[in-house]
Amino acid sequence: MTTHLFSPIKVGRLSLNHRVAMAPLTRSRAEKQGNVPTSMNVEYYRQRAGAALIISEATQISQQGQGYAWTPGIYTREQVEAWRAVSDAVHAEGGKMFLQLWHVGRVSHPVFQPNGGLPVAPSALPVPGKTFIVDEQGNGVWGDIPVSQELTLDGIREIVEDYRRAARNAMSAGMDGVEIHAGNGYLLDQFINSASNRREDAYGGSIENRSRLLLEVVDAVCDEVGAQNVSVRLTPMGRFMGMGDDTPEATFGFIVRSLDKKNLAYLHLVEPAMVGTVKDENFDPRWDAIVKQLRGEYHGVLMLAGGYNGATAEAALASGRADIIAFGRPFIANPDLPSRLLQDLPLNTPDSSSFFGGGAAGYTDYPTFA
Repeated sequence: MTTHLFSPIKVGRLSLNHRVAMAPLTRSRAEKQGNVPTSMNVEYYRQRAGAALIISEATQISQQGQGYAWTPGIYTREQVEAWRAVSDAVHAEGGKMFLQLWHVGRVSHPVFQPNGGLPVAPSALPVPGKTFIVDEQGNGVWGDIPVSQELTLDGIREIVEDYRRAARNAMSAGMDGVEIHAGNGYLLDQFINSASNRREDAYGGSIENRSRLLLEVVDAVCDEVGAQNVSVRLTPMGRFMGMGDDTPEATFGFIVRSLDKKNLAYLHLVEPAMVGTVKDENFDPRWDAIVKQLRGEYHGVLMLAGGYNGATAEAALASGRADIIAFGRPFIANPDLPSRLLQDLPLNTPDSSSFFGGGAAGYTDYPTFA
């Protein structure tokens, strides 16, 4: 039964026909010069417009915000115009789409940074991971991440304005709203988590201080485009790229209670089923209690993502655990995922070798159900 998955819901100013959302998925297929979406990206999203809501792949708000090869931006005129072609195609199919705003912080490499500088972060600490860079032959390879430089207060203020500008650009590109990416070990998450934030100023130390940048970004973006067009993605208990917090219940409880007052379109939480693209068999057992705590503290629309299938998604909605479920990898291989779930049809299996970089193979060539 899919009674709950295929019931309507209102999200901000949007009325959605069902509750199967498409989660943000980095695919590294933007134009190699300028990080501009291409006609292939237009087709990819058009194929998946049957989602209740598409959340775009993470999209950098500035050159400084980039950490992976061939990921799109939303800070140049060419990028805005190219994203408009995507939103037009999705809308023509009856779909709705939010653009996810992204700054990777320390998860970057000098090849992406202005003037070849070091990536920026709340604190200059090593990162336990690699990023997807371009080698001298122009091929995508996984490269080591150098120790970053600590952001100055002026640098933090500039980033807040970059988010504001990116949100304005996204709406100019015809998007229905924006999702602020504050999870998965990227910049805003780095400030939130005690494992990555050792600052001793107004942006470090206490929970309120470590949450300050996120809340300043949310306020700036809401001021620019309206709270009903804004959402936030968090990954409480996430371990990707060295994340960890000493008091996650208190930290994320404070953040969620703060966001609850802002009348956002929705809040998006990622359950710890995955670390990057790998299934996490050792996630913190406190997660279930924390998500129930946060569900109780957030009174708006709650979206959950993280390893769901049709049956578990239906159960999560039926129990009140969430209001919308976002599917990631199932949408890679099944452009018609909602109709497959509705009719209980078999799913295509995604090819992980084509997740990042490449062409149409493993991107726009997955078949719909005949």
